[in-house]
Amino acid sequence: MSKQSRRREALLYHAKPRPGKIQVVPTKKYATQRDLSLAYSPGVAEPCLEIEKRESDVYRYTNKGNLVAVISNGTAVLGLGNIGPEASKPVMEGKGLLFKIFADIDVFDIEIDTENIDEFIETVKRIAPTFGGINLEDIKAPEAFEIERRLKEELDIPVMHDDQHGTAIISAAALLNALEITGKKIDKVKIVISGAGAAAVSCTRLYKAFGADSENIVMLDSKGVIRKDREQLTPEKSEFATARKIDTLEEAMIDADVFVGLSIADIVSPEMLLSMAAKPIVFAMANPDPEINYDLACKTRDDIIMATGRSDHPNQVNNVLGFPFIFRGALDVRAKKINEPMKMAAVKALADLAKQPVPEQVNIAYGETRLTFGKDYIIPKPFDPRLIATVPPAVAKAAMESGVATEPITDWDVYTEDLYQRMGSDNKLVRLLMDRAKSDPKRVVFAEADHLDVLKAAQIAYEEGMAIPILLGRESVILELMEELGFDSKLEIIDPKSDAELPRLLSYAEKYWQRRKRRGVTKYDAMRLMRERNYFAAMMVNEGDADGMIAGYARAYAAVFKPVMETIGKFDGVDKVATTNLMLTNKGPIFISDTSININPTAKELANIAQMTNYTVKMFGLTPVIAMISYANFGASKDPHAAKVREAVAMLHESNPDMIVDGEVQTDFALNREMLKNTYPFSKLAGKKVNALIFPNLDSANSNYKTLKESRGVESIGPIMLGMRKPVHILQLGASVEEMVNMAAIVVVDAQQKERREMDAARRKNPVK
Repeated sequence: MSKQSRRREALLYHAKPRPGKIQVVPTKKYATQRDLSLAYSPGVAEPCLEIEKRESDVYRYTNKGNLVAVISNGTAVLGLGNIGPEASKPVMEGKGLLFKIFADIDVFDIEIDTENIDEFIETVKRIAPTFGGINLEDIKAPEAFEIERRLKEELDIPVMHDDQHGTAIISAAALLNALEITGKKIDKVKIVISGAGAAAVSCTRLYKAFGADSENIVMLDSKGVIRKDREQLTPEKSEFATARKIDTLEEAMIDADVFVGLSIADIVSPEMLLSMAAKPIVFAMANPDPEINYDLACKTRDDIIMATGRSDHPNQVNNVLGFPFIFRGALDVRAKKINEPMKMAAVKALADLAKQPVPEQVNIAYGETRLTFGKDYIIPKPFDPRLIATVPPAVAKAAMESGVATEPITDWDVYTEDLYQRMGSDNKLVRLLMDRAKSDPKRVVFAEADHLDVLKAAQIAYEEGMAIPILLGRESVILELMEELGFDSKLEIIDPKSDAELPRLLSYAEKYWQRRKRRGVTKYDAMRLMRERNYFAAMMVNEGDADGMIAGYARAYAAVFKPVMETIGKFDGVDKVATTNLMLTNKGPIFISDTSININPTAKELANIAQMTNYTVKMFGLTPVIAMISYANFGASKDPHAAKVREAVAMLHESNPDMIVDGEVQTDFALNREMLKNTYPFSKLAGKKVNALIFPNLDSANSNYKTLKESRGVESIGPIMLGMRKPVHILQLGASVEEMVNMAAIVVVDAQQKERREMDAARRKNPVK
């Protein structure tokens, strides 16, 4: 993406459809006069009086216990420097977004217009009663050190400057594991720290807390090595000044075991790497470009353990692994502060988690065959679902053991379950889907690329590295739209009606005719149909000229379904294809089948739809838990409509005993775990979180999915085709750009999955001896 295009995209993202990235959402009913009288006057007086009598009841009757302030004065924003409080607000809103999606913590972002330390501290102290915790952000050093120290001393709620401690906690976990892999001891290794800002100081202090020896540490700032004989050192720099008579990074790197970069890009040369000790550990964390290029470093030293701040390389040191979960644990025991034992507990929890077997969901999401503890996996991935149930309990226990918790947790099993319940969808599944697509992009035909929205979706898919679009449509129109969008690429553009495509068109027509000649299709018909973009695109996929396709933006579903069925058809063993829609809800992801094709499926067809849905849910890295929906529960009705569902369940239990599927069951029972468990404890679904609903007919499935789709806070991805021989997916008429981008990712992941299935089948057929 060009710089201008990226700028426009970023500005539109923050401005539309409503400005900003976060909002306040009511958590109580407010529909009636009675509701309002309880929410405000006169009912609100009752909790006020209770809190007046006992101040700690503020946690019982208000949101204080789940509310964090993200506070900045804008003096050290990202890589932008001192841009002021107003200009820092988009970053603070972004931080609030991360708190919410990773740990279900609510945030007010507060930007303070002062660079005076005393004024800043006084402002924070006066507003502190509103919050359960305070996250200081993007405040320049050395002021940040004093601000955090004084606020921690003077307030009785958790305070943490994430720029200092976030990177320290994550990198310390990575360092402990890297040292374990290399067989080195933390009290013996020589460490070079490039940078002397807030993060560098906090990192070094935490490494020392785990046993690093001050005599083995060399820190550098923009003037070179920080030596004891240098004049006018700040207290923080004096703390890490070395007595060694060296001045440069080149000298410091000789025989060093560890390099930690928190400075600027490209300051470490291959020669410096070669001068380091055997099995060097290099954390080059400057963003967006590290102190040494990842590929160059690995090429220079094959014994290196390398980490960066980037998501496109192994071992990303990402603060999101820390701050949401640390505050979650601190808030849940009402800690008075975040102390060293709590930070060290977070380090150990992250380090230990990286050594545990990785869930298949994470392997699939990151395009790995199997992530295992080793030089390319020393810290957990940011979207590992176990983080929420691993780090907060460790932090909470440390708060209790160190005496700063005021509301101890007594039942850790209940607490862990509550943590999992906090994580609905939050669009993390979409992010995982996108990352998986990026791991192995495929050629995707966009069959209506001469429509602006379709081309925009293709542009995003291409620029995000998810797919290699093939653009079908009128070339002159596509080129004109590309110029309008600033879409500068050399992608393949195909107009099926142009003379240039005649040889391929003739070939496709002949193959299509051979397949359909006994079904009333003439050669003339075949030629005519191949000039239609959906037939042409489907044949491209069928003949291997593309890996998948999406179509349907400008035509009714049935008009696209017919061409793809006639050219590509069903997977072997599939009686009827179907569709499912992935609904991202506040109860987590829910798949709904069949939403687009089968009007009134038989019991056998319902069972097949359930089997195909089961496969698709697994494709997303989830364990399928499938409810077969009816208007009655478990034999309560003898009507044929309910009996059909019951018969399908019986077939599945016999043919697929390991599938977690049951019914017939009403939707509310399926989605309410406790109600189902209490009423029907014999069910395979009892106590489990259902993530797929198979409806008995098209009317009910389509109506339910579209009702959900228009509900607040629910996003739909689909319809996802089930049972097709090749990766082909049909959009709903008039799909949004976002929906098309999501579907492009689905096409790519589907292609990856089918390619893997073919390879597995080939290996089984011809095993290596």
